[in-house]
Amino acid sequence: MAKQNVAEQFVDILARAGVKRMYGVVGDSLNPVVDAIRRNPAIDWIHVRHEETAAFAAGAEAQITGSLAACAGSCGPGNLHLINGLYDAHRSMAPVLALASHIPSSEIGLGYFQETHPELLFQECSHYNEMISNPEQMPRLLQTAIQHAIGRGGVSVVSMPGDIASKPAPEKSIEHALVTTRPTVRPGDDEIDKLCRMVDEAKRVTLFCGSGTAGAHAEVMEFAEKIKSPVGHALRGKEWIQYDNPYDVGMSGLLGYGAAYEATNECDLLVLLGTDFPYNAFLPDDVKIVQVDVRPEHLGRRSKLDLAVWGDVRETLRCLTPRVKPKSDRKFLDRMLKKHANALEGVVKAYTRKVEKHVPIHPEYVASVLDEMADDDAVFTVDTGMNNVWAARYLTPNGKRRVIGSFSHGSMANALPQAIGAQFTDLNRQVVAMSGDGGFSMLMGDFLTLVQHDLPVKVVLFNNSSLGMVELEMLVAGLPSYGTTNKNPDFAAIARAAGAYGVRVEKPKQLQSALKDAFKYKGPALVDVVTDPNALSIPPKISADMVTGFALSASKIVLDGGVGRMLQMARSNLRNVPRP
Repeated sequence: MAKQNVAEQFVDILARAGVKRMYGVVGDSLNPVVDAIRRNPAIDWIHVRHEETAAFAAGAEAQITGSLAACAGSCGPGNLHLINGLYDAHRSMAPVLALASHIPSSEIGLGYFQETHPELLFQECSHYNEMISNPEQMPRLLQTAIQHAIGRGGVSVVSMPGDIASKPAPEKSIEHALVTTRPTVRPGDDEIDKLCRMVDEAKRVTLFCGSGTAGAHAEVMEFAEKIKSPVGHALRGKEWIQYDNPYDVGMSGLLGYGAAYEATNECDLLVLLGTDFPYNAFLPDDVKIVQVDVRPEHLGRRSKLDLAVWGDVRETLRCLTPRVKPKSDRKFLDRMLKKHANALEGVVKAYTRKVEKHVPIHPEYVASVLDEMADDDAVFTVDTGMNNVWAARYLTPNGKRRVIGSFSHGSMANALPQAIGAQFTDLNRQVVAMSGDGGFSMLMGDFLTLVQHDLPVKVVLFNNSSLGMVELEMLVAGLPSYGTTNKNPDFAAIARAAGAYGVRVEKPKQLQSALKDAFKYKGPALVDVVTDPNALSIPPKISADMVTGFALSASKIVLDGGVGRMLQMARSNLRNVPRP
Protein backbone atom coordinates (compact mmCIF):
# COMPACT_ATOMS: atom_id res chain seq x y z
CA MET A 1 0.00 0.00 0.00
CA ALA A 2 1.40 3.40 -1.03
CA LYS A 3 2.24 5.81 1.75
CA GLN A 4 -0.33 8.57 2.31
CA ASN A 5 0.49 12.23 2.15
CA VAL A 6 -1.02 14.79 4.53
CA ALA A 7 -3.72 15.84 2.05
CA GLU A 8 -4.92 12.24 1.68
CA GLN A 9 -4.98 11.76 5.43
CA PHE A 10 -6.89 15.05 5.78
CA VAL A 11 -9.55 13.86 3.33
CA ASP A 12 -9.82 10.46 5.01
CA ILE A 13 -10.52 12.07 8.38
CA LEU A 14 -13.23 14.28 6.86
CA ALA A 15 -14.84 11.21 5.30
CA ARG A 16 -14.85 9.42 8.66
CA ALA A 17 -16.53 12.50 10.16
CA GLY A 18 -19.38 12.11 7.67
CA VAL A 19 -18.45 14.79 5.13
CA LYS A 20 -19.93 13.87 1.74
CA ARG A 21 -18.66 16.74 -0.39
CA MET A 22 -16.40 19.77 -0.31
CA TYR A 23 -17.41 22.99 -2.09
CA GLY A 24 -14.78 25.30 -3.52
CA VAL A 25 -12.63 26.58 -6.38
CA VAL A 26 -9.42 24.70 -7.20
CA GLY A 27 -6.05 26.39 -7.31
CA ASP A 28 -2.33 26.26 -6.45
CA SER A 29 -1.99 25.61 -2.72
CA LEU A 30 -5.30 23.72 -2.64
CA ASN A 31 -4.40 21.34 -5.47
CA PRO A 32 -2.98 18.50 -3.32
CA VAL A 33 -6.25 18.30 -1.33
CA VAL A 34 -8.43 18.44 -4.44
CA ASP A 35 -6.35 15.66 -6.00
CA ALA A 36 -6.78 13.58 -2.83
CA ILE A 37 -10.56 14.08 -3.10
CA ARG A 38 -10.41 12.99 -6.76
CA ARG A 39 -8.99 9.66 -5.63
CA ASN A 40 -11.28 9.19 -2.62
CA PRO A 41 -14.71 7.74 -3.50
CA ALA A 42 -16.25 8.86 -0.18
CA ILE A 43 -16.10 12.61 -0.91
CA ASP A 44 -17.05 14.63 -3.99
CA TRP A 45 -15.44 17.90 -5.00
CA ILE A 46 -18.16 20.43 -5.91
CA HIS A 47 -16.76 23.05 -8.24
CA VAL A 48 -18.47 26.44 -7.85
CA ARG A 49 -17.73 29.76 -9.52
CA HIS A 50 -17.10 31.82 -6.37
CA GLU A 51 -15.83 30.75 -2.95
CA GLU A 52 -18.53 32.79 -1.19
CA THR A 53 -21.01 30.43 -2.84
CA ALA A 54 -18.98 27.48 -1.51
CA ALA A 55 -19.35 28.66 2.07
CA PHE A 56 -23.07 29.45 1.72
CA ALA A 57 -23.67 26.05 0.11
CA ALA A 58 -21.83 24.21 2.86
CA GLY A 59 -23.78 26.12 5.50
CA ALA A 60 -27.09 25.24 3.87
CA GLU A 61 -26.15 21.57 3.57
CA ALA A 62 -25.25 21.51 7.28
CA GLN A 63 -28.58 23.10 8.20
CA ILE A 64 -30.54 20.59 6.13
CA THR A 65 -28.69 17.48 7.32
CA GLY A 66 -27.54 18.53 10.78
CA SER A 67 -24.17 16.98 9.90
CA LEU A 68 -20.74 18.41 9.20
CA ALA A 69 -20.25 20.03 5.79
CA ALA A 70 -17.06 21.38 4.24
CA CYS A 71 -15.76 24.08 1.92
CA ALA A 72 -12.34 25.26 0.81
CA GLY A 73 -10.47 28.17 -0.71
CA SER A 74 -6.97 28.47 -2.07
CA CYS A 75 -4.37 30.77 -0.55
CA GLY A 76 -4.93 34.50 -0.13
CA PRO A 77 -7.79 35.78 -2.30
CA GLY A 78 -9.34 32.34 -2.64
CA ASN A 79 -9.99 31.75 1.03
CA LEU A 80 -10.79 35.42 1.63
CA HIS A 81 -13.90 34.92 -0.51
CA LEU A 82 -15.19 32.34 1.98
CA ILE A 83 -15.58 34.80 4.81
CA ASN A 84 -19.10 36.12 4.21
CA GLY A 85 -20.66 32.68 3.83
CA LEU A 86 -18.75 31.48 6.88
CA TYR A 87 -20.10 34.35 8.95
CA ASP A 88 -23.59 33.28 7.93
CA ALA A 89 -22.97 29.61 8.74
CA HIS A 90 -21.45 30.48 12.09
CA ARG A 91 -24.33 32.72 13.12
CA SER A 92 -26.78 30.05 11.94
CA MET A 93 -25.03 27.44 14.16
CA ALA A 94 -24.33 25.30 11.07
CA PRO A 95 -21.44 22.86 11.59
CA VAL A 96 -18.99 23.71 8.79
CA LEU A 97 -15.30 22.87 8.38
CA ALA A 98 -13.50 25.37 6.15
CA LEU A 99 -10.07 24.66 4.70
CA ALA A 100 -8.11 27.84 4.06
CA SER A 101 -5.07 26.69 2.13
CA HIS A 102 -1.97 28.82 2.60
CA ILE A 103 1.20 29.98 0.86
CA PRO A 104 4.38 27.85 1.20
CA SER A 105 5.27 27.52 4.85
CA SER A 106 8.83 28.82 4.30
CA GLU A 107 7.44 32.12 2.97
CA ILE A 108 4.91 32.95 5.67
CA GLY A 109 5.57 36.37 7.16
CA LEU A 110 7.75 37.58 4.29
CA GLY A 111 5.18 39.37 2.13
CA TYR A 112 4.96 36.53 -0.37
CA PHE A 113 2.63 36.60 -3.38
CA GLN A 114 -1.01 36.33 -2.24
CA GLU A 115 0.00 36.23 1.43
CA THR A 116 -2.70 36.80 4.04
CA HIS A 117 -3.05 35.56 7.60
CA PRO A 118 -6.15 33.36 7.75
CA GLU A 119 -5.57 32.51 11.41
CA LEU A 120 -6.39 36.18 12.10
CA LEU A 121 -8.94 36.83 9.36
CA PHE A 122 -11.42 34.12 10.37
CA GLN A 123 -11.18 34.58 14.11
CA GLU A 124 -14.55 36.25 14.59
CA CYS A 125 -16.56 33.84 12.43
CA SER A 126 -15.35 30.57 13.93
CA HIS A 127 -15.20 28.57 17.13
CA TYR A 128 -11.78 27.22 16.16
CA ASN A 129 -9.18 28.68 13.79
CA GLU A 130 -5.67 27.24 13.62
CA MET A 131 -2.88 26.58 11.14
CA ILE A 132 -1.20 23.23 10.46
CA SER A 133 2.53 23.85 10.49
CA ASN A 134 3.85 20.28 10.32
CA PRO A 135 2.49 16.86 9.28
CA GLU A 136 2.54 15.39 12.80
CA GLN A 137 0.18 18.11 13.99
CA MET A 138 -2.53 17.54 11.38
CA PRO A 139 -4.61 14.59 12.62
CA ARG A 140 -5.16 15.95 16.13
CA LEU A 141 -5.70 19.50 14.93
CA LEU A 142 -8.30 18.48 12.36
CA GLN A 143 -10.06 16.29 14.90
CA THR A 144 -10.20 19.23 17.31
CA ALA A 145 -11.59 21.47 14.58
CA ILE A 146 -14.29 18.93 13.69
CA GLN A 147 -15.35 18.56 17.32
CA HIS A 148 -15.58 22.32 17.77
CA ALA A 149 -17.79 22.69 14.68
CA ILE A 150 -20.12 19.84 15.65
CA GLY A 151 -20.08 20.22 19.41
CA ARG A 152 -20.54 23.98 19.57
CA GLY A 153 -22.53 24.37 16.36
CA GLY A 154 -20.71 26.67 13.95
CA VAL A 155 -17.56 27.07 11.90
CA SER A 156 -14.05 25.73 12.32
CA VAL A 157 -11.27 26.94 10.03
CA VAL A 158 -8.10 24.98 9.35
CA SER A 159 -5.28 26.71 7.47
CA MET A 160 -2.75 24.48 5.71
CA PRO A 161 0.17 25.50 3.47
CA GLY A 162 0.23 23.67 0.17
CA ASP A 163 3.72 22.27 0.77
CA ILE A 164 2.60 20.74 4.09
CA ALA A 165 -0.36 19.09 2.31
CA SER A 166 2.05 17.39 -0.11
CA LYS A 167 4.38 15.99 2.55
CA PRO A 168 4.25 12.36 3.69
CA ALA A 169 1.84 11.71 6.54
CA PRO A 170 3.28 10.35 9.80
CA GLU A 171 3.75 6.58 9.63
CA LYS A 172 2.15 5.88 13.00
CA SER A 173 -0.72 8.33 12.95
CA ILE A 174 -3.52 7.61 15.40
CA GLU A 175 -7.07 7.07 14.13
CA HIS A 176 -9.02 9.15 16.59
CA ALA A 177 -12.60 8.49 17.57
CA LEU A 178 -14.59 11.42 16.20
CA VAL A 179 -17.56 13.20 17.71
CA THR A 180 -20.27 13.45 15.02
CA THR A 181 -23.43 14.24 17.03
CA ARG A 182 -24.33 16.67 19.78
CA PRO A 183 -25.66 15.58 23.18
CA THR A 184 -28.89 16.77 24.73
CA VAL A 185 -28.60 19.16 27.65
CA ARG A 186 -30.94 18.92 30.62
CA PRO A 187 -31.20 21.79 33.14
CA GLY A 188 -30.56 21.11 36.80
CA ASP A 189 -33.45 20.34 39.15
CA ASP A 190 -33.09 23.70 40.90
CA GLU A 191 -33.68 25.60 37.64
CA ILE A 192 -36.64 23.39 36.75
CA ASP A 193 -38.16 23.94 40.20
CA LYS A 194 -37.71 27.73 39.95
CA LEU A 195 -39.24 27.81 36.49
CA CYS A 196 -42.13 25.65 37.65
CA ARG A 197 -42.92 28.05 40.49
CA MET A 198 -42.81 31.07 38.17
CA VAL A 199 -45.20 29.42 35.70
CA ASP A 200 -47.58 28.36 38.48
CA GLU A 201 -47.64 31.87 39.97
CA ALA A 202 -48.26 33.66 36.66
CA LYS A 203 -51.82 34.21 35.46
CA ARG A 204 -50.86 35.05 31.88
CA VAL A 205 -47.94 33.20 30.26
CA THR A 206 -46.72 33.69 26.69
CA LEU A 207 -44.25 31.43 24.87
CA PHE A 208 -41.99 33.00 22.26
CA CYS A 209 -40.11 30.46 20.14
CA GLY A 210 -37.03 30.46 17.95
CA SER A 211 -35.02 27.96 15.96
CA GLY A 212 -34.06 26.19 19.18
CA THR A 213 -37.53 24.63 19.18
CA ALA A 214 -36.51 22.40 16.24
CA GLY A 215 -37.57 18.88 17.17
CA ALA A 216 -39.64 20.13 20.11
CA HIS A 217 -42.97 20.93 18.43
CA ALA A 218 -44.94 18.30 20.36
CA GLU A 219 -43.42 19.37 23.67
CA VAL A 220 -44.20 23.06 23.07
CA MET A 221 -47.80 22.27 22.13
CA GLU A 222 -48.28 20.07 25.20
CA PHE A 223 -46.89 22.77 27.47
CA ALA A 224 -48.99 25.52 25.86
CA GLU A 225 -52.14 23.44 26.25
CA LYS A 226 -51.46 22.75 29.91
CA ILE A 227 -50.88 26.41 30.84
CA LYS A 228 -53.24 27.94 28.22
CA SER A 229 -50.50 30.04 26.67
CA PRO A 230 -50.41 31.88 23.35
CA VAL A 231 -47.39 30.91 21.23
CA GLY A 232 -45.53 33.44 19.11
CA HIS A 233 -42.35 32.98 17.14
CA ALA A 234 -39.36 34.70 15.59
CA LEU A 235 -38.63 34.28 11.88
CA ARG A 236 -36.21 31.39 12.45
CA GLY A 237 -38.80 29.67 14.63
CA LYS A 238 -41.57 29.82 12.01
CA GLU A 239 -40.80 26.52 10.27
CA TRP A 240 -40.62 24.62 13.56
CA ILE A 241 -43.53 25.99 15.56
CA GLN A 242 -46.24 27.61 13.42
CA TYR A 243 -47.77 24.47 11.86
CA ASP A 244 -50.49 22.48 13.68
CA ASN A 245 -50.49 25.16 16.36
CA PRO A 246 -53.90 26.07 17.86
CA TYR A 247 -52.17 28.65 20.09
CA ASP A 248 -50.44 30.56 17.28
CA VAL A 249 -50.43 34.36 17.56
CA GLY A 250 -47.96 35.07 14.77
CA MET A 251 -44.52 36.58 14.54
CA SER A 252 -42.89 39.54 16.24
CA GLY A 253 -40.27 41.89 14.83
CA LEU A 254 -40.21 44.26 11.87
CA LEU A 255 -41.46 41.51 9.55
CA GLY A 256 -44.05 40.38 12.06
CA TYR A 257 -47.81 40.02 11.86
CA GLY A 258 -50.72 39.14 14.05
CA ALA A 259 -50.78 39.48 17.84
CA ALA A 260 -47.32 38.22 18.79
CA TYR A 261 -46.20 41.66 19.93
CA GLU A 262 -49.28 42.14 22.12
CA ALA A 263 -48.99 38.63 23.57
CA THR A 264 -45.37 39.16 24.58
CA ASN A 265 -46.06 42.56 26.12
CA GLU A 266 -49.37 41.93 27.91
CA CYS A 267 -48.46 38.74 29.77
CA ASP A 268 -47.24 38.27 33.35
CA LEU A 269 -44.49 35.88 32.33
CA LEU A 270 -42.72 35.66 28.98
CA VAL A 271 -40.89 32.40 28.30
CA LEU A 272 -38.30 32.65 25.53
CA LEU A 273 -37.70 29.18 24.09
CA GLY A 274 -34.60 28.63 21.96
CA THR A 275 -34.51 32.13 20.52
CA ASP A 276 -31.74 34.68 20.17
CA PHE A 277 -34.25 37.22 18.80
CA PRO A 278 -32.03 40.27 18.22
CA TYR A 279 -34.57 43.11 18.32
CA ASN A 280 -34.82 43.81 22.03
CA ALA A 281 -37.02 46.86 21.45
CA PHE A 282 -39.86 44.44 20.66
CA LEU A 283 -39.41 42.68 23.99
CA PRO A 284 -41.11 44.02 27.14
CA ASP A 285 -39.22 45.73 29.94
CA ASP A 286 -41.96 45.47 32.57
CA VAL A 287 -42.72 41.72 32.38
CA LYS A 288 -40.97 38.81 34.06
CA ILE A 289 -38.85 36.98 31.49
CA VAL A 290 -37.42 33.45 31.47
CA GLN A 291 -35.08 32.29 28.73
CA VAL A 292 -34.30 28.67 27.87
CA ASP A 293 -31.35 28.10 25.54
CA VAL A 294 -28.77 25.41 24.86
CA ARG A 295 -26.07 28.06 24.39
CA PRO A 296 -25.40 29.80 27.72
CA GLU A 297 -23.81 32.81 26.01
CA HIS A 298 -27.23 33.64 24.56
CA LEU A 299 -28.90 33.87 27.95
CA GLY A 300 -29.76 37.44 28.89
CA ARG A 301 -27.94 39.23 26.12
CA ARG A 302 -31.14 40.71 24.68
CA SER A 303 -33.17 41.49 27.78
CA LYS A 304 -33.01 41.43 31.54
CA LEU A 305 -33.91 37.95 32.75
CA ASP A 306 -35.64 36.88 35.91
CA LEU A 307 -34.45 33.32 35.30
CA ALA A 308 -31.87 31.86 32.91
CA VAL A 309 -32.23 28.18 32.07
CA TRP A 310 -29.40 26.39 30.30
CA GLY A 311 -30.79 23.43 28.38
CA ASP A 312 -32.37 22.06 25.21
CA VAL A 313 -35.94 23.23 24.77
CA ARG A 314 -37.24 19.70 24.30
CA GLU A 315 -35.46 18.26 27.34
CA THR A 316 -36.39 21.26 29.47
CA LEU A 317 -40.08 20.97 28.63
CA ARG A 318 -40.06 17.21 29.16
CA CYS A 319 -38.86 17.92 32.69
CA LEU A 320 -41.08 20.96 33.28
CA THR A 321 -44.49 20.09 31.85
CA PRO A 322 -45.30 17.20 34.22
CA ARG A 323 -44.47 19.42 37.21
CA VAL A 324 -46.51 22.54 36.44
CA LYS A 325 -50.08 22.88 37.60
CA PRO A 326 -52.63 22.89 34.79
CA LYS A 327 -54.41 26.19 34.18
CA SER A 328 -58.08 26.36 33.28
CA ASP A 329 -58.46 30.09 32.60
CA ARG A 330 -58.32 30.69 28.83
CA LYS A 331 -59.25 34.39 28.90
CA PHE A 332 -55.78 35.67 28.00
CA LEU A 333 -55.20 33.00 25.34
CA ASP A 334 -58.61 33.55 23.74
CA ARG A 335 -58.19 37.31 23.74
CA MET A 336 -54.82 36.99 21.95
CA LEU A 337 -56.26 34.52 19.42
CA LYS A 338 -59.04 36.99 18.61
CA LYS A 339 -56.55 39.86 18.29
CA HIS A 340 -54.44 37.72 16.01
CA ALA A 341 -57.34 36.86 13.71
CA ASN A 342 -58.55 40.46 13.66
CA ALA A 343 -55.08 41.72 12.80
CA LEU A 344 -54.82 39.34 9.88
CA GLU A 345 -58.33 40.18 8.68
CA GLY A 346 -57.30 43.82 8.55
CA VAL A 347 -54.36 43.35 6.22
CA VAL A 348 -55.32 40.38 4.06
CA LYS A 349 -57.19 42.62 1.61
CA ALA A 350 -53.87 44.08 0.50
CA TYR A 351 -53.12 40.97 -1.52
CA THR A 352 -56.64 39.85 -2.46
CA ARG A 353 -58.02 43.06 -3.94
CA LYS A 354 -57.65 42.91 -7.74
CA VAL A 355 -54.17 41.41 -7.53
CA GLU A 356 -54.83 39.00 -10.37
CA LYS A 357 -55.13 42.00 -12.69
CA HIS A 358 -52.45 44.22 -11.17
CA VAL A 359 -49.44 45.01 -13.39
CA PRO A 360 -46.62 45.10 -12.35
CA ILE A 361 -47.43 41.95 -10.39
CA HIS A 362 -47.87 42.17 -6.63
CA PRO A 363 -45.00 40.23 -5.01
CA GLU A 364 -47.50 39.12 -2.34
CA TYR A 365 -49.48 37.38 -5.04
CA VAL A 366 -46.35 35.66 -6.37
CA ALA A 367 -45.44 34.37 -2.92
CA SER A 368 -48.99 33.19 -2.28
CA VAL A 369 -49.18 31.23 -5.56
CA LEU A 370 -45.70 29.83 -4.99
CA ASP A 371 -46.73 28.60 -1.54
CA GLU A 372 -49.74 26.80 -2.99
CA MET A 373 -47.87 25.18 -5.89
CA ALA A 374 -44.65 24.09 -4.17
CA ASP A 375 -44.24 20.55 -2.85
CA ASP A 376 -45.20 19.66 0.70
CA ASP A 377 -41.57 18.87 1.51
CA ALA A 378 -39.97 21.66 -0.52
CA VAL A 379 -36.87 23.49 0.68
CA PHE A 380 -37.10 27.26 0.26
CA THR A 381 -33.99 29.41 0.33
CA VAL A 382 -34.78 33.08 0.78
CA ASP A 383 -32.81 36.18 -0.16
CA THR A 384 -32.37 38.89 2.44
CA GLY A 385 -34.57 41.96 1.97
CA MET A 386 -38.19 42.05 0.90
CA ASN A 387 -38.14 38.33 0.12
CA ASN A 388 -37.81 37.79 3.87
CA VAL A 389 -41.12 39.59 4.24
CA TRP A 390 -42.88 37.49 1.62
CA ALA A 391 -41.45 34.25 3.03
CA ALA A 392 -42.40 35.19 6.59
CA ARG A 393 -45.98 35.99 5.63
CA TYR A 394 -46.81 33.58 2.83
CA LEU A 395 -44.85 30.36 3.11
CA THR A 396 -46.89 27.81 5.02
CA PRO A 397 -44.87 25.44 7.22
CA ASN A 398 -46.11 21.89 7.76
CA GLY A 399 -43.30 20.09 9.58
CA LYS A 400 -41.75 18.81 6.35
CA ARG A 401 -40.85 21.99 4.50
CA ARG A 402 -37.64 23.86 5.27
CA VAL A 403 -37.02 27.59 5.01
CA ILE A 404 -33.39 28.74 5.02
CA GLY A 405 -32.07 32.25 4.73
CA SER A 406 -29.45 34.60 6.07
CA PHE A 407 -31.78 35.35 8.96
CA SER A 408 -29.08 36.15 11.54
CA HIS A 409 -26.24 37.51 9.39
CA GLY A 410 -28.50 39.34 6.94
CA SER A 411 -26.32 38.96 3.87
CA MET A 412 -27.47 39.64 0.36
CA ALA A 413 -27.10 37.00 -2.37
CA ASN A 414 -27.61 33.98 -0.10
CA ALA A 415 -30.60 32.24 -1.74
CA LEU A 416 -28.94 30.87 -4.90
CA PRO A 417 -25.81 29.44 -3.21
CA GLN A 418 -27.81 28.03 -0.31
CA ALA A 419 -30.08 26.31 -2.84
CA ILE A 420 -27.00 24.61 -4.30
CA GLY A 421 -26.08 23.09 -0.94
CA ALA A 422 -29.68 22.14 -0.17
CA GLN A 423 -30.17 20.43 -3.53
CA PHE A 424 -27.01 18.31 -3.25
CA THR A 425 -28.42 16.68 -0.11
CA ASP A 426 -31.29 15.20 -2.15
CA LEU A 427 -31.51 15.57 -5.93
CA ASN A 428 -35.14 14.41 -5.88
CA ARG A 429 -36.37 16.99 -3.37
CA GLN A 430 -37.80 20.24 -4.66
CA VAL A 431 -35.57 23.22 -3.86
CA VAL A 432 -36.86 26.72 -4.60
CA ALA A 433 -34.66 29.81 -4.36
CA MET A 434 -36.74 32.91 -3.65
CA SER A 435 -34.30 35.44 -5.05
CA GLY A 436 -34.42 39.19 -5.35
CA ASP A 437 -32.94 40.82 -8.43
CA GLY A 438 -30.27 42.53 -6.31
CA GLY A 439 -29.19 39.40 -4.50
CA PHE A 440 -29.38 37.16 -7.56
CA SER A 441 -27.27 39.45 -9.73
CA MET A 442 -24.61 39.71 -7.00
CA LEU A 443 -23.66 36.01 -7.29
CA MET A 444 -25.33 35.32 -10.63
CA GLY A 445 -22.25 33.53 -11.92
CA ASP A 446 -23.12 30.54 -9.81
CA PHE A 447 -26.31 29.97 -11.78
CA LEU A 448 -23.78 28.26 -14.04
CA THR A 449 -23.05 25.88 -11.16
CA LEU A 450 -26.64 24.67 -11.39
CA VAL A 451 -26.16 23.99 -15.08
CA GLN A 452 -22.74 22.38 -14.69
CA HIS A 453 -23.94 19.91 -12.06
CA ASP A 454 -27.46 19.62 -13.55
CA LEU A 455 -29.04 20.60 -10.25
CA PRO A 456 -32.85 20.91 -10.55
CA VAL A 457 -33.03 24.08 -8.43
CA LYS A 458 -35.94 26.38 -9.32
CA VAL A 459 -35.09 30.07 -9.01
CA VAL A 460 -38.17 32.28 -8.61
CA LEU A 461 -36.84 35.79 -9.16
CA PHE A 462 -38.80 38.65 -7.59
CA ASN A 463 -37.64 41.29 -10.05
CA ASN A 464 -38.68 44.77 -8.95
CA SER A 465 -35.54 46.46 -10.37
CA SER A 466 -34.71 47.90 -6.98
CA LEU A 467 -33.20 47.23 -3.59
CA GLY A 468 -36.62 47.27 -1.94
CA MET A 469 -35.64 46.84 1.69
CA VAL A 470 -32.99 49.55 1.40
CA GLU A 471 -35.62 51.90 0.00
CA LEU A 472 -37.78 51.13 3.02
CA GLU A 473 -34.89 51.84 5.37
CA MET A 474 -34.38 55.21 3.72
CA LEU A 475 -38.07 56.05 3.86
CA VAL A 476 -38.49 55.29 7.56
CA ALA A 477 -35.40 57.43 8.22
CA GLY A 478 -36.98 60.33 6.33
CA LEU A 479 -34.51 60.09 3.45
CA PRO A 480 -35.30 60.02 -0.27
CA SER A 481 -34.36 56.72 -1.89
CA TYR A 482 -31.08 57.02 -3.75
CA GLY A 483 -28.82 54.48 -5.41
CA THR A 484 -31.39 51.72 -5.07
CA THR A 485 -32.48 51.27 -8.69
CA ASN A 486 -31.24 48.34 -10.79
CA LYS A 487 -31.16 48.40 -14.59
CA ASN A 488 -31.86 44.74 -15.20
CA PRO A 489 -31.62 42.51 -18.24
CA ASP A 490 -34.08 39.79 -19.20
CA PHE A 491 -32.88 37.23 -16.64
CA ALA A 492 -34.89 34.46 -18.30
CA ALA A 493 -32.97 35.01 -21.53
CA ILE A 494 -29.70 34.75 -19.59
CA ALA A 495 -30.89 31.48 -18.06
CA ARG A 496 -31.72 30.06 -21.48
CA ALA A 497 -28.35 31.18 -22.85
CA ALA A 498 -26.68 29.33 -19.98
CA GLY A 499 -28.47 26.12 -20.92
CA ALA A 500 -31.27 26.18 -18.34
CA TYR A 501 -35.03 26.68 -18.54
CA GLY A 502 -36.00 30.34 -18.39
CA VAL A 503 -39.33 32.15 -18.60
CA ARG A 504 -40.25 35.78 -18.00
CA VAL A 505 -43.59 36.62 -16.38
CA GLU A 506 -45.02 40.13 -16.74
CA LYS A 507 -48.75 39.48 -16.23
CA PRO A 508 -50.44 37.72 -13.30
CA LYS A 509 -52.37 35.33 -15.52
CA GLN A 510 -49.05 33.91 -16.78
CA LEU A 511 -47.72 33.09 -13.31
CA GLN A 512 -49.31 29.73 -12.50
CA SER A 513 -48.49 28.11 -15.83
CA ALA A 514 -44.93 29.46 -15.71
CA LEU A 515 -44.34 27.99 -12.25
CA LYS A 516 -45.98 24.71 -13.24
CA ASP A 517 -43.75 24.35 -16.30
CA ALA A 518 -40.63 25.28 -14.35
CA PHE A 519 -41.42 22.79 -11.59
CA LYS A 520 -41.97 20.03 -14.17
CA TYR A 521 -38.65 20.75 -15.89
CA LYS A 522 -36.02 18.14 -14.95
CA GLY A 523 -33.07 20.52 -14.67
CA PRO A 524 -32.37 24.03 -13.37
CA ALA A 525 -35.01 26.65 -14.12
CA LEU A 526 -35.49 30.37 -13.60
CA VAL A 527 -38.82 32.18 -13.48
CA ASP A 528 -38.20 35.92 -13.86
CA VAL A 529 -41.29 37.63 -12.39
CA VAL A 530 -41.54 41.37 -12.92
CA THR A 531 -42.98 42.64 -9.64
CA ASP A 532 -44.24 45.97 -8.38
CA PRO A 533 -41.41 48.08 -6.89
CA ASN A 534 -44.01 50.06 -4.93
CA ALA A 535 -45.32 47.06 -3.00
CA LEU A 536 -44.39 48.61 0.33
CA SER A 537 -47.24 50.03 2.39
CA ILE A 538 -46.04 52.56 4.94
CA PRO A 539 -48.22 53.48 7.94
CA PRO A 540 -49.94 56.88 7.72
CA LYS A 541 -47.83 58.32 10.54
CA ILE A 542 -44.05 58.19 10.27
CA SER A 543 -42.58 58.68 13.74
CA ALA A 544 -39.31 60.44 14.41
CA ASP A 545 -38.34 57.35 16.40
CA MET A 546 -38.30 55.16 13.30
CA VAL A 547 -34.74 54.14 12.46
CA THR A 548 -33.02 52.40 9.60
CA GLY A 549 -32.53 48.70 9.18
CA PHE A 550 -34.27 45.98 11.10
CA ALA A 551 -35.34 48.24 13.92
CA LEU A 552 -38.50 49.36 15.63
CA SER A 553 -40.92 52.11 14.73
CA ALA A 554 -42.90 53.81 17.47
CA SER A 555 -46.06 52.29 16.01
CA LYS A 556 -44.45 48.79 16.19
CA ILE A 557 -45.49 48.17 12.57
CA VAL A 558 -43.56 49.33 9.49
CA LEU A 559 -44.65 46.89 6.84
CA ASP A 560 -48.22 46.14 5.88
CA GLY A 561 -49.66 43.60 3.47
CA GLY A 562 -51.30 40.26 3.08
CA VAL A 563 -50.58 37.16 5.06
CA GLY A 564 -51.60 34.33 2.78
CA ARG A 565 -53.07 31.19 4.29
CA MET A 566 -52.20 32.26 7.83
CA LEU A 567 -55.57 33.97 8.04
CA GLN A 568 -57.25 30.61 7.45
CA MET A 569 -55.16 29.13 10.25
CA ALA A 570 -56.12 31.94 12.61
CA ARG A 571 -59.81 31.54 11.77
CA SER A 572 -59.51 27.83 12.41
CA ASN A 573 -57.97 28.44 15.83
CA LEU A 574 -60.88 30.72 16.75
CA ARG A 575 -63.16 27.70 16.69
CA ASN A 576 -61.66 26.78 20.05
CA VAL A 577 -62.59 30.13 21.57
CA PRO A 578 -65.89 29.94 23.54
CA ARG A 579 -68.56 32.23 22.09
CA PRO A 580 -70.12 34.85 24.44
